[in-house]
Amino acid sequence: MNILIRNGRVIDPASQTDRAADVAIAQGRILAFVGAGEALPAGFRADETLDASGCIVAPGLVDVQMRLREPGHEHAGMLDSELAAAVAGGVTSLVCPPDTDPVLDEPGLVDMLTHRASQWQRSRVFPLGALTRGLQGEVLTEMAELTEAGCVGFSQAEVPMADTQVLQRALQYAATYGYTVWLRPQDRYLGKGVAASGPLATRMGLSGVPVAAETIALHTIFALMRSTRARVHLCRISSAEGVALVRAAKAEGLAVTADVSINSLHLSDHDIGYFDSRARLTPVLRQQRDRDALQAALADGTLDALVSDHTPVDNDAKALPFAQAEPGATGVELLLSLALKWGQTSGAGLMRALEVVTAQPARCLPQAEALGLGQLRVGGVADVVVFAPDQTWQVQPEALRSQGKHTPFAFDVSGMALPGRVRATLVDGRRVFQA
Repeated sequence: MNILIRNGRVIDPASQTDRAADVAIAQGRILAFVGAGEALPAGFRADETLDASGCIVAPGLVDVQMRLREPGHEHAGMLDSELAAAVAGGVTSLVCPPDTDPVLDEPGLVDMLTHRASQWQRSRVFPLGALTRGLQGEVLTEMAELTEAGCVGFSQAEVPMADTQVLQRALQYAATYGYTVWLRPQDRYLGKGVAASGPLATRMGLSGVPVAAETIALHTIFALMRSTRARVHLCRISSAEGVALVRAAKAEGLAVTADVSINSLHLSDHDIGYFDSRARLTPVLRQQRDRDALQAALADGTLDALVSDHTPVDNDAKALPFAQAEPGATGVELLLSLALKWGQTSGAGLMRALEVVTAQPARCLPQAEALGLGQLRVGGVADVVVFAPDQTWQVQPEALRSQGKHTPFAFDVSGMALPGRVRATLVDGRRVFQA
C-alpha cells in the first residue's frame, strides 16, 4: 500500500533533520520526502493519505524495557492489550525481558513468543533471553541457540547475580560471540528493600535500598568488563552516584550503554505520598538530587535512552499495603509525552527528547540499528509516529489500552497535563493505530 503523509513537520534525530515535508511511503519503505514546490516521485500514487497538519512526523519509538506479561502473567497483561498500548503510544519496536513464566531460557519458548507477537502485526518485538537457566544464577543458558531463535541479548531481568564467577563466565561467553548482556545493577543482598534509604523511608517505617546497592553492582560489572571486554547495557540507572560511575566508564572506553526509566526521571521518593502503591516501583524512587542528576545525564548523553519500564500489575496485586504490593506501573502509552515533558522542563529541547526514545535506544540494540529502526531515511523502513505536540492530555487510567491501569502519573495523583498526543502509528508502512 502506498501512503502519503501530508503537511507534517518531519523530525529525525538520527540525521538532525527538522523540516516541513510530505512523506511518501511505498511497499513498507520511505520513498521520498517532498518539500514545498517539489513533485512526488514519478509513478507514485497514494492509496491512502494522512493529513499531519499541526503534527510532527517522527521515527517510531524504540522502547528497550517493556514487559508484555505473556506467557505466565496473563492476569496482568496479554500480548493483544500490551501491543495495542504500545502502538497507541507510538512505540513501533520494543525489547521485552526474559522473566516470563516459564522463563525465556529455551529456544522453543522464544519461538512461541515471537510467533504470537507477529500474529498481531503491531510493534516489532525483540526478546531478551535468560542469562542463566531459570534466572537462578547458576548455569548459563545456550546463548547461541537462543540467539538463533531471535534473542537480541541476555539478561537476568530483576534477579541479581549473586555468584560473581558465573557472571564473569557469562560475560566471557558473550564477548566471544559478540552478544550484549543487559544488567540492572543491584546487589542481591542490599537491594531487598521497598523504598530508597533516607529520611522519608525511615519516617514511614519502610525497609530501605541504599545507593550502595547500585554502585557496588556497577563496580563489579565494570571490573569484569575490563577483563572480558564484553558489551553491557545497563538497565534503569537510578542514582546520582550511579550516573557518575557510568560517566567514568564511558570516558574510560568501556563498551557500555545505559538507560533510565520515565519513573526515575520525573519522580522522587516523596511521590510515594501516603503509602501509595502506584509508586511501588523497581528500581525504587530516590531523592530529588538523584532525579536531577538523571535528568542532566540524559541530556548530556551519559545515559543513552529513556524507557517506559512498562510493567502492568493487576488490581489485586496493587491493593495491598505498600511493602507487600507488587512493584511495577503501566508506562508505554506515556513514554512519548514524558520524554517531551522532560525536554521542555530540562531545557534539553525537542530534538534531544525525541532522540532518547528513537535513534539512541536503537543504537543500544545492534539488531534494531541494522534494520534502520529509530530513524527516517529514504529507503528505510516506514516505522513512523505522527503526534500533535501542542495537544495536552491527562492520564485517566481507565482510558489506557494496557490491561494494567496503575501508574503514578495518573491525574488524580500527579495533577500533570502531559504534552503530545499520538494521532497515528505506522509499522512497515501499515497504519496500526489511528486516534
